[in-house]
Amino acid sequence: MERNLAHDRRQRRVLLVVAALFFVPLAVSFYLYYGHSSLHPAGTVNHGKLVDPPRPLAQLALPLARGGDTSPRFLLRKWTMLYVGAGVCGERCRAALYDTRQVRVALNRDMGRVQRVFLATGNCCDEAFLGTEHPDLITVRAGAAAAPLLAQLPTYDGIAPADAGRVYLIDPNGNLMMVYAPGAKPKGMLEDMKRLLQLSQIG
Repeated sequence: MERNLAHDRRQRRVLLVVAALFFVPLAVSFYLYYGHSSLHPAGTVNHGKLVDPPRPLAQLALPLARGGDTSPRFLLRKWTMLYVGAGVCGERCRAALYDTRQVRVALNRDMGRVQRVFLATGNCCDEAFLGTEHPDLITVRAGAAAAPLLAQLPTYDGIAPADAGRVYLIDPNGNLMMVYAPGAKPKGMLEDMKRLLQLSQIG
């Protein structure tokens, strides 16, 4: 009996150590960069609007534009640049997708740590354009299944997320942590991403 109790205690300690290795680096990096003024690099600011505290998002299986569903965990394990917009993808949509693509490519060896997701509202989708210009893009339909996720995205200036044309940055634990306004400069996004990927050991 005592041997079993000692074994259980060892297993619990191992699980706690593994959990600490996963969560502590991200928490420390956020604290050092955003929460401790004496350690914040001089002259640097984040270009997106910080979501404070980070907002855990629903883990949902969503319908892919090309058929089938995502895994419920598709927003985990990688940094995610999420764009929400009309599925027909007009000029503003195309500009946002182009900018996020260029930011990801500019990350060079770290680009594999980042994924791009297009949550397409309304009529979906311009398959020819998306397939040619954005073959790496995960395009999901913003139907009823996506309603809980859309409800968790913040509203600014009274404009609902589905109509705002914003880019949302999600960390590898599925937390919404930063929001970029329509027309945000890709250079600013890139600077933010480089700093976060450098500070974080996850994703």
